[in-house]
Amino acid sequence: IFLAWAAYNATSQITARVWSWNEQESIDSTFFHSRITRALATRRTLDLAHDSNGMRIIHGESDGLPGLIVDKYGDVLVMQLGSAGAEHWRDTIADILQELCIPACIYERSDSDGRELEGLPKRCGVVRGKLPEKTEVTEHGLRFTVDVAAGQKTGYYLDQRDNRALTGKLSAGRDVLNCFCYTGGFSLYALRGGAQSVLSIDASEGALELARRNVELNGLDTSKAEWQCADVFDALRKLRDQNRKFDLIVLDPPKFAPTAAFAEKAARAYKDINLLGFKLLRPGGLLFTYSCSGGIS
Repeated sequence: IFLAWAAYNATSQITARVWSWNEQESIDSTFFHSRITRALATRRTLDLAHDSNGMRIIHGESDGLPGLIVDKYGDVLVMQLGSAGAEHWRDTIADILQELCIPACIYERSDSDGRELEGLPKRCGVVRGKLPEKTEVTEHGLRFTVDVAAGQKTGYYLDQRDNRALTGKLSAGRDVLNCFCYTGGFSLYALRGGAQSVLSIDASEGALELARRNVELNGLDTSKAEWQCADVFDALRKLRDQNRKFDLIVLDPPKFAPTAAFAEKAARAYKDINLLGFKLLRPGGLLFTYSCSGGIS
């Protein structure tokens, strides 16, 4: 009895990842060309390029391509292979992306911890073309420099685009605190939105330096921007002890719980930062709190 065509990996806890439920379909270059073409057509239908030249053009199982992530930053594509099946078809996928998207560069960021669970080594580097000296994405009129080679994930958090825009709309006249600010996404929107002040905190000095450059790149008022390289938990406690108060606080931490095994520890961390966030809010203030932890409901 036929069930599905799938990529089999005895090493992984997910033994089979389904390519197709259609017995008549062959898993070959034509199959991948069709799936990638369909994914690109979906983005055009959704008009995702209207406000940004950065978008996720392939999102794994959502596009019928398990283990494959492809993000677009202007004329640079960043490809992430997270399964043995996608790994097997790596060159075919790269050729099709080059044909259909005509990017200046396809850069691979297959460096997630999940590859070890698939029995695959981590790998990064240029797959097609040449990486430009500077990669930039435009989002709702703001310009961001993206470090595709060494930045977090594929270089930028495209999924928070609408939330960043909302923050900008609500920042006028407010003192803003942006925690885990990375390269300053929420901070730039707040500054452009008329914030009275923006304090941005991150543990990475490299990310903060890129954030500072992004502020200058957009001609925003640097006198209203304060940057702090620190552990966010420690920084929040110090701000509490100093009786600092803010009108709008953004908590956008990294993944505390990649799996359910980390749920208890992660729950304590989320409780701590949110409790501290509430203590730093002025009456009537706004708390924007986010989680990307799959192991937390």
